[in-house]
Amino acid sequence: MTDTPARLLSLLSLLQTPREWPGSELAGRLEVSQRTIRRDIERLRDLGYPVEASRGSEGGYRLGAGAAMPPLLLDDEEAVAIAVGLRGAAGQAISGIEESSVRALAKLEQVLPSRLRYRVGALGAATVPLPGTGPTVDPEHLTVFAGAIANTERARFSYRTGDGTESRRHVEPHRLVSAGRRWYLLGYDLDRDDWRIFRADRISGPRATGGRSTPRKPPAEDVAAYVTDRMYSLLPTYSARVTLHAPMNQVAPAIGDAVGELEAVDDETCVLNAGADTLDWLAFRLLGLGCEFTVHEPPELIGHLREMAARVNRGTSSTVD
Repeated sequence: MTDTPARLLSLLSLLQTPREWPGSELAGRLEVSQRTIRRDIERLRDLGYPVEASRGSEGGYRLGAGAAMPPLLLDDEEAVAIAVGLRGAAGQAISGIEESSVRALAKLEQVLPSRLRYRVGALGAATVPLPGTGPTVDPEHLTVFAGAIANTERARFSYRTGDGTESRRHVEPHRLVSAGRRWYLLGYDLDRDDWRIFRADRISGPRATGGRSTPRKPPAEDVAAYVTDRMYSLLPTYSARVTLHAPMNQVAPAIGDAVGELEAVDDETCVLNAGADTLDWLAFRLLGLGCEFTVHEPPELIGHLREMAARVNRGTSSTVD
């Protein structure tokens, strides 16, 4: 193989397989001399790839862990697997990796060949996730905005407000924010000449226009805190106090910081103090704990649970012969 760039890419692809490669085997694979392999290894090191060498008559090479993440070469199956995994992580809003998943997915889908984009889309269309208690967001919408933010482009989309009003928006996207179980877009609304926050699950048909965004000072230095404070100050919040008839150490793993705080009462009982913006979310979390419980407040949650119990009773009252 006389084409040096192509040979380097082929060599890098081999080294990214988790094994040690003898120099003679690499030379045979690439149809060059072992001296050429040694020179190519040095070129890769100069590019920041931490190629490790072992001593011996044959000598061996493997790609180690470095101080920075170098570019990776992926085959078709690997690229599809990663794209599908990132879509799932972005759509399900897994705590701690939501924003990273969207950024990585935007980079990957930008360079995927059309045949692989079709496969990723087909897998997504054929996959049905278990329903969650929060709103769902199309990962493709998030990648559109992530790309527009990275390229400082304007975007257009349809937006549905809480009362069902539909409108078209022309926005300069600034940041995507994951707050709890929801995604938000912070952007400058060009038609309203002001900053606006949009719930991502209420957005449809987003597209980047190619028009350049104007550099603007954001409404706050900490964008995530700004969006969270603004949105949650406008939402109805329910504060619940519930006695759980189970040991605190038994239910603690299922509670976590995202649900609420636990107080131990005795060896068999504890109290849960939780807050949420929907009664459904509180009810499903309580039912999913797998223990008996007594709700003290709010009264709206007590009534909601009674309605759910009545529906369950009606649905199971008939017998099957």
